[in-house]
Amino acid sequence: MPSYLSYYKEKRKKVTEIVMEKRTVYLDNSATTRPFDEVVKVMSDTMRNVWGNPSSVHSMGIEAEKKLKEARKQVAKSLQIYPDEVVFTSGGTEANNLALKGTASAKQKSGKHIISSSIEHKSVLNALRALQEEGFEVTFLPVDSHGIIDLEYLEKSIRDDTILVSIMHVNNETGSIQPIDKISEILRDKHSQAIYHVDAVQSYAKIPLHPKQSGVDLATISSHKIHGPKGVGAIYRKRNSLIKPLLHGGSQENEMRAGTVNVPAIIGLAKAVELNFQNLLEKQNTLRNMKNKLHDKLLSNLNEVRINTPEDAHTAPHILNVSIPGMKGEVLLRQLESRGIYVSTGSACTSGNNRPSHVLGAMGLEKKTVEGALRFSFSLFNRYEEIDYTVDSLGAAVNKLKKMANFR
Repeated sequence: MPSYLSYYKEKRKKVTEIVMEKRTVYLDNSATTRPFDEVVKVMSDTMRNVWGNPSSVHSMGIEAEKKLKEARKQVAKSLQIYPDEVVFTSGGTEANNLALKGTASAKQKSGKHIISSSIEHKSVLNALRALQEEGFEVTFLPVDSHGIIDLEYLEKSIRDDTILVSIMHVNNETGSIQPIDKISEILRDKHSQAIYHVDAVQSYAKIPLHPKQSGVDLATISSHKIHGPKGVGAIYRKRNSLIKPLLHGGSQENEMRAGTVNVPAIIGLAKAVELNFQNLLEKQNTLRNMKNKLHDKLLSNLNEVRINTPEDAHTAPHILNVSIPGMKGEVLLRQLESRGIYVSTGSACTSGNNRPSHVLGAMGLEKKTVEGALRFSFSLFNRYEEIDYTVDSLGAAVNKLKKMANFR
């Protein structure tokens, strides 16, 4: 087994040759990540050699079911949960919808009140809006200037008819970390019977995540955020948690998610989990060090820059959100893209609609700051040298836009 450093040194060397030739710097890893080569290989091997239906009782189906069980154990081990508490889905969006709508449907006789936050991912917010149209009442908790929910407001919002509390762990735009353990304590102290769901798509394999230890009933993850394939994710469902399936058909996934199981993608997810959780702390430190370098160089080289991401202790290691107030984030994004640098103006699910970030708005930032926002997000394939080039390129883009504005 190669060491962490030698393993990634070789991987980065291969990527470096391509990157430097094409001058490509990919810093949009919160949107999606480059799959590990090992993930691509194991998926290809599975499609060639283990293509039986795991629901079939013959030997080919049994072999596929065996691989599926191994993958389930791998994911369960990473979360310190039981294998039968893992339900595979088509991704984070389906997992979040299953958690929210499945819980609401199962517990609506006990009440129709749900608590969430104002900065959730669209897969949560839009699912909640759909539930509102069905007669459910949703309380959206406000956040402070760091993007952290108001715990006192949460405590006051819990009612006897509250059936579900859904709070994301790491925000996908700013990297702010919610106090999920404290939320669980509040629910326990209030003797609430509400199901506690955590969207862990951006925290999984980035910061410690132990749902059982944190008192979480449901937690959702997504494969393509951790160098796995797109189109697969999972939900941790605590044993005996009351939840109804969204899809009806066969008895796959303990009757929680009907449909023929996507074995190659699930095995790809498991391989990505295996690789991510080797020397995990070391990898997390690498991400944080790169983010911190970008943070410091931006402040040193660009007088105009504003850092929107909270201080280090309150944020995930891979996300840095900044603004150049008075400039449009979309314009800056295009300027960086012309130099081979790929970033985002916010969530990949919303950045294409030209709407201001609901996350930054909820944090109370001024309109010009919200409009000038850029999100940089790192992965293990990024290199420190890329940061220097990125800061220089952003500075050049800002100066160019200033000159154009003055010329007009």
